[in-house]
Amino acid sequence: MEALQRLHNRGSISTGYDVTHSLKFETDNTEYLMAEGRPQGNQQTWTYSCWLKRTEVDNGVVAQHIFSAGSDGKLAVYFRDDASYPDDRIFIYIDEGNSLKWIGQVNQSFRDTSAWYHFVFTCDSTDSTAADRTKLYINGVQQTITFNSTLNANVSTRVGDSGGKFAIGGKVSDTSYGFNGYISECVLVDGSALTPTSFGEYDDDSGIWKPKDVSSLSLGTAGFYMNFDDSSNVGAVQTGTSQGNFDKYNLTSADQATDTPTNNFCTFNPLQTVRVNTGDSHKWTIRNGATSAIQAADYGYMTHAGNMGFKKGKWYAEFKAGTGTVQAFVGMNQLDNTGAWEESYIGAYSNATAIGMCKSQDGYFYRNGGGGALGVSWAAGDILGIAIRINDDGTGFMGMSKNGTWENSQDPSSGTSGMLGLYYGNALPANLFHSFAVSTRRNNGAMLANFGGFPGFTISSANSDAKGYGSFEYAVPTGYYALCTKNLEEFG
Repeated sequence: MEALQRLHNRGSISTGYDVTHSLKFETDNTEYLMAEGRPQGNQQTWTYSCWLKRTEVDNGVVAQHIFSAGSDGKLAVYFRDDASYPDDRIFIYIDEGNSLKWIGQVNQSFRDTSAWYHFVFTCDSTDSTAADRTKLYINGVQQTITFNSTLNANVSTRVGDSGGKFAIGGKVSDTSYGFNGYISECVLVDGSALTPTSFGEYDDDSGIWKPKDVSSLSLGTAGFYMNFDDSSNVGAVQTGTSQGNFDKYNLTSADQATDTPTNNFCTFNPLQTVRVNTGDSHKWTIRNGATSAIQAADYGYMTHAGNMGFKKGKWYAEFKAGTGTVQAFVGMNQLDNTGAWEESYIGAYSNATAIGMCKSQDGYFYRNGGGGALGVSWAAGDILGIAIRINDDGTGFMGMSKNGTWENSQDPSSGTSGMLGLYYGNALPANLFHSFAVSTRRNNGAMLANFGGFPGFTISSANSDAKGYGSFEYAVPTGYYALCTKNLEEFG
């Protein structure tokens, strides 16, 4: 529970109802879902709900659309990030019968890429109070809308018009404004303005907002429910099928994920800045559901860690270097991105703010400022399994496999033979969280990760850990687990 509170993983705990799948969206690949020719519904009163996890911010996409509707996409709710509004606020536009109206924005930043957000938007032009005709809730809490204008009374919007369109994760009329991240549990309720308690509830033990089963919710004439469980058709509508399924635009079964609001998986943190020189800072380019980290130019050594940390336990993940990557390193490092390691590779320094250890492409290991030859080299295209063990006293070990074979005949499942000792065998500082980490030195070097919730590279197998979580190319060592919130609750 300590790790959950430390990372603010809202919507990442479950008791009872479990969400099994989400869908990964990527603007660079023009990925979105859209239904056309929707049946006539109630154009005055409706509710849209979904769960979403952001993976890219500050990436040049001015408006990342959560959803949009109408033949030209004038009805839209999206995250805005530009020079005028640089804080990823939520903006709301409504199409009043082919008349575009900017309703306003929520002046709160939504930039947490380690957590799932529950999003609920209601429209009810029949409400006698103008300010109550549009409402937005995040994680069960109504947000304050700074109104530019209010919806006219009893006006018809375009969400239910017979010739209109409804897009998830994109804008109907402009595919360059898509969403980057994971979306799950999409629900449109036609004819009712509902509160968040129809879709979620607070967990009694943790106080975290979590999903409820909505499969039997009354959706009205033109409503729908999508859970993305069907890998053969990720655009399938589970309930409210009279209008048909959604068309898939560059989305396939490969975009289905098990990173969900009831089991949140580790990903790369796109907000992490790597300082190169005084007054000069750079970030990795994060793509593909925050499982690909790309060094866009030759800034020297750069290190990037996952966004989910641990102090103890046994954890497993897989990594792969992209074509053209040289001087790559994989291992573990402190979760916080402060300290001397920012300008170098994992384990290059010997001090309390740069704790880490890794294996390089040429087969060398590095830890706490020291290193030496150990194990086989690896190249772009090889899949590396990393097994990290941290005992209750802070001591531990790290092992690495290459394409399924553990080096030096080590066996992470049964012992420590041939594995690297953490911090030269001494205990790790008790106040530091650690995570999987990667380093590169050259421009266009890409490190691809598979933390289990969504693979950053193609895998042909589906090996899960002993709890049934994650999907990996190679077998997870006995006693090791995918880095996700359900496992952190039990083992972290």
